[in-house]
Amino acid sequence: MNLAPDYLTLDVLGGVLATTVALIYGLNSALKQAGWMTRVRRQAVWGFGVLLVIWLLAALSLSWIGIYRGARIPTIQYGVLIPIVAGIALFWRWDTLKRALEAVPLQWIVTVQVYRALGVTFLVLYAAGHLPGQFAWPAGVGDITVGLLAPVVGLAHARGSRGAAGYVRAWNLFGISDLVVALTMGMLTSPSPLQRFAFSAPNELIAAFPLAMIPVFMVPLSILLHLAVLKKLRQAEIGRQVPRPVFASERR
Repeated sequence: MNLAPDYLTLDVLGGVLATTVALIYGLNSALKQAGWMTRVRRQAVWGFGVLLVIWLLAALSLSWIGIYRGARIPTIQYGVLIPIVAGIALFWRWDTLKRALEAVPLQWIVTVQVYRALGVTFLVLYAAGHLPGQFAWPAGVGDITVGLLAPVVGLAHARGSRGAAGYVRAWNLFGISDLVVALTMGMLTSPSPLQRFAFSAPNELIAAFPLAMIPVFMVPLSILLHLAVLKKLRQAEIGRQVPRPVFASERR
């Protein structure tokens, strides 16, 4: 594969930074609207923001020094899985994060994933001969679809449209499936013992800086957001359940 084009660094890092800022700003706005006390809200936002920035800097550093490329045994899967496991564990151990998730509107968690439309970058790189089609087409088209549908589905839920919960669930499952397919094809087209496609033009760029930021930062972040949506859908379903009436005969 050819070397990464000059515009790729600005494109990828710009998208990563914009998404990070949007998440922190959105959380602060949601907690303010939920009526959280200023001190508690600031502590929660700062705690979330610091953790997110530390993760971002760690991903940047490891990608920059090339830890995910050039190895006989693939290492990029650790950059994907470790943040997901850490995020899930943090949710179960940090009560403030649980309460914050309850306060953030579901439609916001959906709509923020409009950043997935940046998957168009994969198709641009494919057209320029930098990525194999076996990876670029499913990953690019899938991400663009998820990203463009995110505000549509989020708006439908915000308006309380009929069947909105079903739309959110379908969009969510499609979004997770898109990420699984992209990760799988990324592994199968990259140089390693697992490679099964694109031998004449392997997918070397996906494990190199800056494009590696997508699988080791944006993908785990997207999966955690999808899990958050599923969690809130489940909470909404439980909230809608009406307790079974207790009849006189049952009280005896």
